[in-house]
Amino acid sequence: MLRVSLPGLSNRQMTMMMTGGLGAPTPVAVPSLGNCGRFGFDGRGGCWSDCGKGKRNYMTVNTTQNAAVKKMRLGISPLASSALAEPCPQAARDKFTREISFQSKDKDISLAKVLLYVAAEDEAFLAFNREIDASTLHNERRDTSSPCDAQVWDNVEAMPMAGKNIYEWLVELDTIAKEVEAELVQRDIGCHLAEVLEAVNKVLFESRGFKRSPVLVDSKCFYLHSVLGSGCASAILLSVIYIEVCRRLNLTIVGSRVGEEFLIWPPTGNPEELFKVTSGHSLFGVVNGKCVDDPRSKASDITSNSLLGLDIATNRDIIGIALANLIRLYWKRASRTNHGLMLTSPLRSVHKSDEKFNKDSGSKMPLLRPQELRLAIMASERLIILQPHNWALRRDYGMMLYYNREYEAAVQELSICMAFAPEEEAEVLEPFVEKLHLMRLETSWKSLGQKGGRLTVP
Repeated sequence: MLRVSLPGLSNRQMTMMMTGGLGAPTPVAVPSLGNCGRFGFDGRGGCWSDCGKGKRNYMTVNTTQNAAVKKMRLGISPLASSALAEPCPQAARDKFTREISFQSKDKDISLAKVLLYVAAEDEAFLAFNREIDASTLHNERRDTSSPCDAQVWDNVEAMPMAGKNIYEWLVELDTIAKEVEAELVQRDIGCHLAEVLEAVNKVLFESRGFKRSPVLVDSKCFYLHSVLGSGCASAILLSVIYIEVCRRLNLTIVGSRVGEEFLIWPPTGNPEELFKVTSGHSLFGVVNGKCVDDPRSKASDITSNSLLGLDIATNRDIIGIALANLIRLYWKRASRTNHGLMLTSPLRSVHKSDEKFNKDSGSKMPLLRPQELRLAIMASERLIILQPHNWALRRDYGMMLYYNREYEAAVQELSICMAFAPEEEAEVLEPFVEKLHLMRLETSWKSLGQKGGRLTVP
């Protein structure tokens, strides 16, 4: 195992932090992956902090008392304090974590339910921010009218998203499946594979009007409930809907990533029928969209023979792709005013010159959109829960924490990343982590100075 040496931390201390000690049953000092979220509004810097174990869950405690405490701490109006009665994002995170737990068999994971929990967590976060903004505006105008309180939701399943709660969005998928059954009955045909697929295609793409968005700039295309409501979807979410509808019809659909595309099809002993062209289109082409006919896409190279050689994605793989898309979307939005800025840009800077790194890491650090950056961090945390040993994910997560000026958390995550990363990658990270550790100490000293504290030697 690679040992990481940091200023202020001995090799033994760092090793024990990652392994839980040397030959001793001591608990690991690194926080549990399931509790690594930072989502409870801490009232100090407008950021979200851990509301996991040992802290209150706003869905289970007395909401009136909770709101009063928060209101005093933040000095906000009743309108904003009412938002605190909204489901804590950590509750949705906990549901997500349990659903994709490695104790569960992959085939038993509900893609729809997991992705709806993802949406619920982000919606709760955004709702809180909207309430705070509304409260601030209310106070600035000194409006004498009493703002109405937001509705209180007992649990995350009860929270409405685009007019429906999680249970009702799952019922929406049931309804689509029943429409397919009605289409088959109307045609008075049997259950031949091609006929079932044609009925699914007609309901989804004609009756319901689902379509793949050619330009993915709208976040609504990345959340399952929004896609079910609007019909405009990213390729992966349209594939999820197709899979979930067919599962309700007892028809198995599998998928695989091919280049930048995600292709789906029913496993069959006769794949040639999927590529048989009828009325100018094949079933495989209708299901997977225009990418199949686009010569610039690797999907256009797939044939009935090569189809059998593709690696089948697991449910966890599909969820991972959806989360990676969210990270990519929100990082682009967060860094929009910094053209060409990459997550790993500071790693290159630290090797060029210490002066440039210090300049970029201090007051001249790129200004990013905080809400979009937080959403990218939240998606990254969920993806790490899904793939805890993926060093590249941990590196990217640590770099986002760095951009968010959470230096202590960034040092921890990047140090863990170094334990999993290849040696050459760890060598790139090590000088950056050392300097980041010094930045963390400097920030702590400045904070003590601003508060009038004194540094004493024990």
